[in-house]
Amino acid sequence: MTHHVCVSGVHGGMQIHTLTGRQDGNECTKASAQSCGECIQAGEKCGWCTDEDFLKQGEQKSTRCDEIEALITKGCSKASIEDPRGTVTVNKNQALTDRTKDGVKLKPDQITQIQPQKLTLDLRSGEAQTFNLTFKRAEDYPIDLYYLMDLSYSMKDDLENVKNLGTDLMFEMQKITSDFRIGFGSFVEKTVMPYISTTPAKLLNPCTSDQNCTSPFSYKNVLSLTADGSQFNNLVSKQQISGNLDSPEGGFDAIMQVTVCNQIGWRNVTRLLVFSTDAGFHFAGDGKLGGIVLPNDGKCHLQENMYTMSHYYDYPSIAHLVQKLSENNIQTIFAVTEEFQPVYQELKNLIPKSAVGTLSSDSGNVIKLIIDAYNSLSSEIILENSRLPEGVSISYISHCKNGVSEKGENGRKCSNISIGDQVRIISSSCPSNGKSETIKIKPLGFTEEVEIVLNFICECECHEDGIPNSPACHFGNGTLECGACRCNEGRIGRVCECSKDEVRTEDLDANCRMDNGTDICSNNGDCVCGTCECKKRDNPEERYSGKFCECDNFNCDRSNNKLCGGHGRCECRKCICDANYTGSACDCSLDTSTCLASNKQICNGRGICECGVCKCTDSKFQGPTCEICPTCPGVCTEHKDCVQCRAFGTGDKKDTCEKECSYFNLIIKKKKEELPQPNDQPYINHCKERDANDCWFFFTYATKNDGTVEVHVAEELECPSGPDIIPIVAGVVAGIVLIGLALLIIWKLLMIIHDRREFAKFEKEKMNAKWDAGENPIYKSAVTTVVNPKYEGK
Repeated sequence: MTHHVCVSGVHGGMQIHTLTGRQDGNECTKASAQSCGECIQAGEKCGWCTDEDFLKQGEQKSTRCDEIEALITKGCSKASIEDPRGTVTVNKNQALTDRTKDGVKLKPDQITQIQPQKLTLDLRSGEAQTFNLTFKRAEDYPIDLYYLMDLSYSMKDDLENVKNLGTDLMFEMQKITSDFRIGFGSFVEKTVMPYISTTPAKLLNPCTSDQNCTSPFSYKNVLSLTADGSQFNNLVSKQQISGNLDSPEGGFDAIMQVTVCNQIGWRNVTRLLVFSTDAGFHFAGDGKLGGIVLPNDGKCHLQENMYTMSHYYDYPSIAHLVQKLSENNIQTIFAVTEEFQPVYQELKNLIPKSAVGTLSSDSGNVIKLIIDAYNSLSSEIILENSRLPEGVSISYISHCKNGVSEKGENGRKCSNISIGDQVRIISSSCPSNGKSETIKIKPLGFTEEVEIVLNFICECECHEDGIPNSPACHFGNGTLECGACRCNEGRIGRVCECSKDEVRTEDLDANCRMDNGTDICSNNGDCVCGTCECKKRDNPEERYSGKFCECDNFNCDRSNNKLCGGHGRCECRKCICDANYTGSACDCSLDTSTCLASNKQICNGRGICECGVCKCTDSKFQGPTCEICPTCPGVCTEHKDCVQCRAFGTGDKKDTCEKECSYFNLIIKKKKEELPQPNDQPYINHCKERDANDCWFFFTYATKNDGTVEVHVAEELECPSGPDIIPIVAGVVAGIVLIGLALLIIWKLLMIIHDRREFAKFEKEKMNAKWDAGENPIYKSAVTTVVNPKYEGK
């Protein structure tokens, strides 16, 4: 596992808010540092100018302290700037090793699992120092395992299964390491009321009369760590169950004694504590129920392997246990029944490098539980550091085997064994005694650690070369140090020229009034020893200067809301413009490129360029480059008459041609194809115009860079040819005849169609006609018939 570490420091105990130090750009000037040492503690970006002639009139001594680039800009040479940097020195860097080297098994104290082992860091305030830590777990690393068991009556059936645990667990652990030791201890409860019954009979046998139980006890070390599994079985098989009254047990007392007592026989190897119970736990404060108020002292109190002070000291707190377990590199495995899983899961979250396993009702799965928990613990590495000195912070960036990198608290650990971590240490202050400090980083559960010696950079190198009582400091009233005077007690001023008793006298104040005015230091500074020391602005870029603080660099004219238009610097309230700029606010550009028209002429030859902007002199033209003329005819139409008169001697201006049309150079070409093309000149107009004879003539109009106009004209005209009369007349006659014939044919067709329709109609009526057979009503026949009424037909 590789860790990257970073360290830095800041004067005055100021807090570090980010890993890389404070980012406020004003930290150097805001510190008002009076010495180089104070300056470099103001921030990692701060430097001190040691040039004795650096300060200008009216500037305070603290002006020497600023960011490096700002000091160079103010005129301090790089060689005169004190800017000490922190360093990382590796003092011990042994290579990582495995348990076996050249066929020989190494002793635990000969194995190296973390690299490097010792470093020295020189820390400057706010500057992060970084280094890498690499951790690699050695194969076949020795393991010590102590089995701590609750022997209250509810664990009776569990004890039977644990009696053969020694040899069985030894067999399984041989697959992990060849060097394994096991021990056994038991606990019940404090031997006072109300935790146990104190009647004589119950003290002898706390169980019911038909059960044979041993007397109650707090903690007993049954077997110190041993490599003999059969001895474990023998001693555990002789153990008897005991009993108590309340449900929570006194397991914390037992854990504390197992952790701190030498009788357990811990080696400097992997240390595992298996805590087996089916109940909860008492912790600090619960002892008051039995009248025990004295806090647990965290020391060993075993006599003949029995804890003898349970009635005297309270239970330890969880935090106390965490501290002792961490100090002694013990990793805890809680083997508890399912009922109490939630409780011990919460406890696990408070104890680093601990695990929780579910214990079956009879502890039959205890070996599998231990193996699984060990694999879980051994697959995760967590780094911890000792208590940090005041003002020092540390952070980790892990680079794990699975390719995952983490920061913050997660940067301390890696699962599945990490490749490495990056550690960053930052110091925010110099210790008051100026002495070095030592911190240690180690992986939890391991004895190996990295020792880091912290040296604090609190003074500049030039501090050692200071000249006490230097004549340069007003007759020896100070120490000339790093280009400035550090005044003796009771003296002030840039060169310690004044006593504190003389600071506010009227005579001295008169020297700080400009032109015998009433304002001291122009109200922009303080009169110190007859000399103006100008005030500082909130913005470090803004400064007062001058003998009477009458000047500043922020009250100059502005343009576009920028001081000096952003094209100059402000000196004593006047703009000093950059090259190619002029004006009171440096807002007038001398660059004429923005005035070039499309014909490459400045303002199209129709105006002048002022401050990079065209001012058109011809009122007809407008636009950014005087190229727009809304009322002007086109170029071709405007010059048509002059071109026509000069090239062909015709047109409206043929009589005044020499007077009005001599403003261009005329070049005659035979054909229009010979006229210049657009690529021949930067800007050219191609024209096609009609003369009085309706003939087209072609010319080009171009303005050269020197302002001359050049016209190319094609001699060849394009005139329309006259009409051919005969074909026209013949065509007209033929057309009339054809149209007449067409009309006659159409009329004839219409008549035929009409006649056929009438005939068809006649035929139809003829067929439909019928003659009437009735008599004429006015007709009278000539024959009269008379009938004899008497005739009977005989």
